[in-house]
Amino acid sequence: MTLNEQDEALKAEQNLVKEVMDDFLTRQEDRRFLERGWQLNMNFICGNQYCDINAKGDIEEEPKSYFWQNRRVFNYIAPTVETRCAKLARIRPAMKVRAASEEESDRHSADLASAILSSVQESENLDGLVSRATVWSETCGTVFYQVIWDNAAGLAVGIDEAGNELKDGGVKIAVVPPFEIYPASLSEEKLENQRSIIHAKAVSTEDIYAAYGVRLDGRDIEEFSLAPYSAAAHSRRCAGSVKAVLRGYELVIERYERPSENAPLGRLTVVAGGRLLYDGDMPYINGEDGKRTYPFVKQTSLPLAGSFFGSSVVDRLIPVQRAYNAVKNRKHEFLNRISMGTIAVEDGSVDVDELSEDGLMPGKILVYRQGGTPPEMLSLGSVPEGFLQEEERLESEFNKISGTGELTQNADNFSSVTSATGLQLIIEQDDARLNTSYQEIKDALKAIGKQIIRLYRQFAGDMRLMRFSGGGNSLKVFYFKGSDISSDDVVFEAETDVNMTAAQQRTVLYEMIDRGLFNDETGKLSASAKGKLLEALGYADFSDGRDLSALHRSRAGRENLALKSGEVDVKDYDDHALHINEHTAFLLSGCADSETEKRVCGHIAKHKSKLKEEKNGQPDEH
Repeated sequence: MTLNEQDEALKAEQNLVKEVMDDFLTRQEDRRFLERGWQLNMNFICGNQYCDINAKGDIEEEPKSYFWQNRRVFNYIAPTVETRCAKLARIRPAMKVRAASEEESDRHSADLASAILSSVQESENLDGLVSRATVWSETCGTVFYQVIWDNAAGLAVGIDEAGNELKDGGVKIAVVPPFEIYPASLSEEKLENQRSIIHAKAVSTEDIYAAYGVRLDGRDIEEFSLAPYSAAAHSRRCAGSVKAVLRGYELVIERYERPSENAPLGRLTVVAGGRLLYDGDMPYINGEDGKRTYPFVKQTSLPLAGSFFGSSVVDRLIPVQRAYNAVKNRKHEFLNRISMGTIAVEDGSVDVDELSEDGLMPGKILVYRQGGTPPEMLSLGSVPEGFLQEEERLESEFNKISGTGELTQNADNFSSVTSATGLQLIIEQDDARLNTSYQEIKDALKAIGKQIIRLYRQFAGDMRLMRFSGGGNSLKVFYFKGSDISSDDVVFEAETDVNMTAAQQRTVLYEMIDRGLFNDETGKLSASAKGKLLEALGYADFSDGRDLSALHRSRAGRENLALKSGEVDVKDYDDHALHINEHTAFLLSGCADSETEKRVCGHIAKHKSKLKEEKNGQPDEH
């Protein structure tokens, strides 16, 4: 490359860096008031509730009207958010993949993809990530998950020339606060419809060098919206609006552009410290029909029409919390006036300084001017009934707005309801307000599952080993390759009413057992059903052995695949009746060609012959 070509390339790089930075600053300014609302919500949750957003868009402390005013905080928002998060934690449905067809290969692919989901769900602690993300969505209204492929994850497969350990890679899932995501349009609701997405975060210079091989000087980052969230930094901001200082960090800006006519594979541009770290195609085939899309999944608490970011219940509770604090403080001031008293003194009759310092303490000798009027306590009566009524009304508003009204808090309202069914209906109506947030979490989990499957299909390679819990104390290990994954239709396994508690779900299982819904054709509870029921009830360790019928069905499925290419021997230890059923179901599915059908029919005949021998106790002469 000539000197002029180098200068042109450097100039083009600088222009691209400037373009990305200008784009980021524009989006940051457009979203400034929205960010201040999120910060205000965080302040109210942690107890700093005498602040507000001024006309300039900054959070400032509200001054006292009088020096003697009480400014105590009676935080009702924090327990309300905790209750919502606890109720939303009930939804953790197991994910599985639905087969594209009844063909045995598609069923095998779906089972493989379901096993991959189970393995990633355990290794990444997906339940814990969803719980953390729900706290963010309940506080700010929106949270994001980033689903990427990490080459440094997974099992060790060797050593490179430099002596570093090589791994086969794996999916990494991270919770991304809304402060780090900058969409191209604040009015476009769907993430996938955004023209571009900017992900801005503070990263240490060492991590930048490890990821991109570029050495940066780093700087001190104080911006709240760019600093990684931590409990310590959060408490400092809430207590005194102190900015957390990150030393040796740099702002990394990742701009993702969706596929277009000019960029069919999309575009990813990464800049930091005035340097271009990466510019190329979007790396992941994680969209529908083999397309590339953003590696993010959005979860909102309360979706808003015509808005990319959702709303939080805290937004609605702040006015009620302000009124609640005011009522409680004025009530306590009134009680102080009643208990401490207000003294009326004739001018010049007593030493006012001494009286204001000591008050009318018991046993005090009060000297007043001869002929003057002695001090007296003014009667203020009792606390007005309006204070108590307003306090109760505001507490009721908290429950109505948040959708967390507990039956025990309002038991007097249901004293006439004595039926268990009636009480259950009241509880279900009480939880119905959370159904929108429930559905948002389920949609996010489904989108995460699809991206996980698609990333393994892209990066798994020729042969890979994974392990996951097989129920109880067992550990399952399986081999696969990326081409084995053909389906990514993620659904929820045994999906039931998410509002049901664990005790209610167990009661439903007991009722199904009593009615014989799990009995086999002989009217008895099969070993397979018994093992699954014990696992569902949380007592998998009490199962008396491995599920032989499930193992036989799995072997029969593998035989169906093998019969497409050749003959398969019948083993003496096969459960012939079960194998006959599985092979017949394969024929009835219509997935076998004429040659395969002949081989399967011959294989079924061998099983029937073996079964007849077992029944007669002697070999068949024919």
